[in-house]
Amino acid sequence: MPVLVIGATSQIGHFLLPRLAAGGDGVLALSRHPRPARAGVQWLQGQLPGPMPELPPLRAVASFAPLDTLAQWLSGLQSAPAPRVVATSSMSVLTKRDSAVPAERELIGRLAAGEAELERQCRRLGMAWTVLRPTLIYGAGLDRSLTPIARRAARTRLFPLPAGRGLRQPVHADDLATAVLACIDTGAADGRILALGGGERLPAAEMFARVRASLPFATMPLPLGRPLLRLLAALLPGARGPVSRLDRDLVADNAEASALLGVAPRPFRVDASMWRMDAEG
Repeated sequence: MPVLVIGATSQIGHFLLPRLAAGGDGVLALSRHPRPARAGVQWLQGQLPGPMPELPPLRAVASFAPLDTLAQWLSGLQSAPAPRVVATSSMSVLTKRDSAVPAERELIGRLAAGEAELERQCRRLGMAWTVLRPTLIYGAGLDRSLTPIARRAARTRLFPLPAGRGLRQPVHADDLATAVLACIDTGAADGRILALGGGERLPAAEMFARVRASLPFATMPLPLGRPLLRLLAALLPGARGPVSRLDRDLVADNAEASALLGVAPRPFRVDASMWRMDAEG
């Protein structure tokens, strides 16, 4: 039976689809827009929480869509579409819950409510469920954190280097795909919410420095000391939250995920291919 992948064009989906296809699993991949043919993958057009195409019996559902829309889709079903669902949330549920930024608190509230509602709907339908809470995701050039910085540097040849002592633990999207596959294949994490970060914790300033070093062109460093960062946070509302967390540790304890799933995420080693410069614009 096939696996339904919701959010198939996401960072994690980018790596999960070929892994599923290579393993001989049938893959149904949901996308809002038509997609070119791909070996081992059958594309379905649709969007949660709207009507879904008719589905055959499924081995599992892997979802990288917003949790509340996934739960809303399940709430309209009278029988389980698959024995198991694996979905992603975010470590932000914990690391941003005390944010001074109202929009961030609203997002975290939506994530937490989505986790709870997904569990409730899965229990109602008799489905096994697992939720993964990743840290900052990178690796496919689709993230909204490090890739935009790298692409902006390609245009300006300036690279901002914010001062920050807080630890970061970026996780490669392919390592998350591996974890999702382990959840589907083993069921070892059924009924659990698992934190999952990368294989290395490093200061925020070092994380940015490694991104700069990975670029295939020279850039001028633009150090952003704390007085300038405070000014930016005052002038740019969108910078307030990130600036406030530069000296806070945003990390995950991988012990439970590693013990249950056997995953060992890689350290933060980046190269220019991860920023997909050719896809800019």
